[in-house]
Amino acid sequence: MSSKPLRVLSVVGNRPQFIKSAPLSVALREAGIDEVVLHTGQHYDPQMSQVFFDELRIPPPAYALDLRTSDPAAMTDPIREAVERERPDWVLVYGDTNSTLAGALAAGDAPIAHVEAGLRSFDLSMPEERNRIEVDRRSALLLCPDERSSAQLESEGMPGARVVVGDVMADATRLFAPLAPEPPFARPYVAVTIHRAANTEPERLRAITVALGKSDAEFVFPVHPRTRHVLDRHAIDVPPNVAAVDPLGYLEMLGLTKHADALVTDSGGLQKEAYWLRVPCLTVRPSTEWVDTVEAGANRLVEPEQLPAALGDAQFPAAAPQLYGDGYASGRIAAALYAWTPV
Repeated sequence: MSSKPLRVLSVVGNRPQFIKSAPLSVALREAGIDEVVLHTGQHYDPQMSQVFFDELRIPPPAYALDLRTSDPAAMTDPIREAVERERPDWVLVYGDTNSTLAGALAAGDAPIAHVEAGLRSFDLSMPEERNRIEVDRRSALLLCPDERSSAQLESEGMPGARVVVGDVMADATRLFAPLAPEPPFARPYVAVTIHRAANTEPERLRAITVALGKSDAEFVFPVHPRTRHVLDRHAIDVPPNVAAVDPLGYLEMLGLTKHADALVTDSGGLQKEAYWLRVPCLTVRPSTEWVDTVEAGANRLVEPEQLPAALGDAQFPAAAPQLYGDGYASGRIAAALYAWTPV
């Protein structure tokens, strides 16, 4: 092995990626790996971006593109320029966003390491699903959260090396849940997050708010900027039992989820966080990449009209198994980057 430190260019661009990068950046430094962080600017609202760097003490990115777009085509050339300048041993990408895809498309000859490889919802209408498949196809190192995802990659004939490391978001939950503040909302309440494109179509979002209004529960709803725009533009009323608040930082959102009676969401990351925090989850989607949470009985896929009844039945199973690792994935990822670096 060369005495020169391993060099990694990490591409991040949205809230879940900032959270995942926090424990992994620490592990990379501890392993002697030189990390260069590039922020695409896919999430640029300070409440969805800078707050996470401040709160989780993530070092400022070496490259802050500030593109303010989710278009991967607009991101690719600037990322490619950074790759050519830095000449990293690995381009590290997270999850399934358009920033993930752009990082993979821009890597050129640099090998790609994909965190959360092998996840599938089997719903090709979702852009995230198409991104997952394309990024896995291009990756030399497939860092899988569990054996299911590794087996899926094998069944698809993906050529990259598969390593089951666990889930870096479990690392973040383990480290930060004890620091999460108790929320300033009257209990009991149900936490709500809705932001995916399919759920922010005006009529779909209206159906979700109507369903929440038919429930006997009280809700706390941190409103994503995209969702707020649709609510305001289309005059969609938020019912009186729903407290619509500004977006929360990671620790605040972790605390909100931790103390909730249940979670209603369309977020992939929050489905897992609810599981690790032992909070029952209702996912307003026809499919999920986190299949094991559904099979364990802790997460239920619902349509808007099913929400009131489903909330009445929501409970976390007492015998729920451990899922997606032990909260120490970051160290395994650092070791895998060393082990699989091309000579």
